[in-house]
Amino acid sequence: MGDQMQFIVEKLNQEPFRKNYNLIWFDSLESVQLLQLLNDVLGEIDPKHAVDIREELPEQTAKRMLSLLGILKYKPPGSVSDLSAFRQGLITGSKPVIHPLLHWLLQRTSELKKRAYLARFLVKLEVPAEFLQDDTVADINKQYEELMEAFKNLHKEYEQLKISGLSTAEIRRDISAMEEEKDQLVKRVERLKKRVETVQNHQRMLEIARQLRLEKEREESLAQQKQEQKSQLFHAEQRLQRAQLQLKEMQDAVADSKPESLMKKLEEEINFHSYLVTEKMPRELESKKALVYLLQKVLAEPAMTQSDLTALQSEINEVNAQMNQLIEKRMMKYEPTDGKFFTYRQQASIISRKKEAKAEELQAAKEEMARLERQVQQRSSQAQELEGSEILTEDEVKQYVTKLRSKNTLYKKKRLEIAEITAEYGILQRTEELLKQRHEAIQQQLKMTEEKKGIPGYSYTQEELERISAVKSEVDEMKGQTLDNMSEMVKKLNAVVAEKKASLAPVIKELRQLRQKCQELTQERDEKKIQYDSCAAGLESNRSALEQEVKGLLEECAQEESNYRYIHCMKRSLEVQLQRAKEEMKAYVSPDPQERRKAIREQYTRMILEQENLGKKLREKQKVVRESHGPNMKQRKMWQDFEQLMECKRECFQKQQNQAAIGQVIQEGDILHSGTKWD
Repeated sequence: MGDQMQFIVEKLNQEPFRKNYNLIWFDSLESVQLLQLLNDVLGEIDPKHAVDIREELPEQTAKRMLSLLGILKYKPPGSVSDLSAFRQGLITGSKPVIHPLLHWLLQRTSELKKRAYLARFLVKLEVPAEFLQDDTVADINKQYEELMEAFKNLHKEYEQLKISGLSTAEIRRDISAMEEEKDQLVKRVERLKKRVETVQNHQRMLEIARQLRLEKEREESLAQQKQEQKSQLFHAEQRLQRAQLQLKEMQDAVADSKPESLMKKLEEEINFHSYLVTEKMPRELESKKALVYLLQKVLAEPAMTQSDLTALQSEINEVNAQMNQLIEKRMMKYEPTDGKFFTYRQQASIISRKKEAKAEELQAAKEEMARLERQVQQRSSQAQELEGSEILTEDEVKQYVTKLRSKNTLYKKKRLEIAEITAEYGILQRTEELLKQRHEAIQQQLKMTEEKKGIPGYSYTQEELERISAVKSEVDEMKGQTLDNMSEMVKKLNAVVAEKKASLAPVIKELRQLRQKCQELTQERDEKKIQYDSCAAGLESNRSALEQEVKGLLEECAQEESNYRYIHCMKRSLEVQLQRAKEEMKAYVSPDPQERRKAIREQYTRMILEQENLGKKLREKQKVVRESHGPNMKQRKMWQDFEQLMECKRECFQKQQNQAAIGQVIQEGDILHSGTKWD
């Protein structure tokens, strides 16, 4: 409590309150001053509450504060039964209520300011249903909800911008830097334009460069389209492989099994999926909903301290202990009569647990099988990409080995050819170097000749134009080839798709018949399930009614038993008190003095007399002290004066001795001085 008050005083002495309190002053505040101080803190959180509480009724003040505390999600310390005491303490300004509230508010002022600000716009106004039937009111309410959602989104964006750390100063710096870069680029473009304008035929060269750039961009787009079509072709081949694999599996299943086995397999799958849908999934969904509800409840509550967590843990332990005791009592109470059904219940619970475990194992096995199938497809596709075909058989491996041997001999021949080509390459490289040297010399001569004639750069421009025209012709040729290849590829794909459709037609026809049978069986199963559900619902309602009746009787029995125990305890206590009263009366009326001394009345009478005698002696002693107080104080004053007088005499004597010693020293000095004169 002292730490709490110290924290409150420190916060109130800081900005924006600046109260200049200390612990004694704060503890001596009256209830009205405490309420005004609490109202000032709430006014700092929400400016609407910055009012003088003397100008409104106590009930209005309490209602206003309670509404704001509800918005701020304040949880009073204690159980739910203490809420009325909390309201009453808030009205009267009780310190045990106000001090924890001030501590909680001052701990998280910034967070509560934000919550109060958002509550002004996000606390929804509840409109009665009969008013919403009016179209105008319904439209306004809808607009109000849309504006509330828009405010939520804007506030989230604002918080994200605050977290991101972007400021207006940084944005201005970026804008100024980009403007400087823009100015530099503009100046650079102007310089380049001036340099280009001096070249002959610069407009034609710029036009050719622009066409070259457009052709390069078109080439890049065509290459991208080609890559996309390749990826589409690859995905189509993968889908085709999966469809072929599924078709093969279905053909194998149809060839190796009979209609009865297929029906049995379908029934097993239907039973498994129905178990998942009707039993397992609803239980998991309910558990997830309960978990989400608990998490939302915990999130809605204010932050808990370590002491709150410790208290909750101790309460949970107590409740668990009580539950275990009740379960043990119930088992001991109903074990004789319910022993017949105990084994059946145990077996049913064991079977249900085994069923759940097997269902989970089956689900895991199916997921594992799907994962392995995906891996097999992936490996087969990788093998197809590397070798151009699927996994090889034994004959294909032999053919591959023979092919590899022939390629080995071919590799050796090619290796000899490469050695010859390498030698020839060395000769050609030396020839190329010589030709480059001659070319450079000729270029120097040509450059000097062009400068003499006044046409510098003519040969370079001519070569560039020839090179650009050659590149353009090559690009046009490549585009034509690409379009031809794409058209041929599309034709092949269409032919393959048509062939696969024709091969899958009989299988699809059989699959339709099986689907029709499956629908009929599903319809029959649904009808049977509806009958089963209606019967089970009737039995469940009867069972629940009986359980409620039994529960009521058990509660009534427990209540009566607790009443009996309470009355029995009260009876025993009254009997003990009556016995003590009888013994006291017997001892009081007894003629024996020893027995009478043992009576409580005699003992208390004797103690009262002793205390009265002691008080009388103390009063006499007090009277003597009061009478002798004046003379004693006078005598004490005289002794103090005497002590001061003696101290003064001692100081005077010491001074006199010091002066005598100084005079003797001076006299001896004079004698010595006169002696020296005579000498």
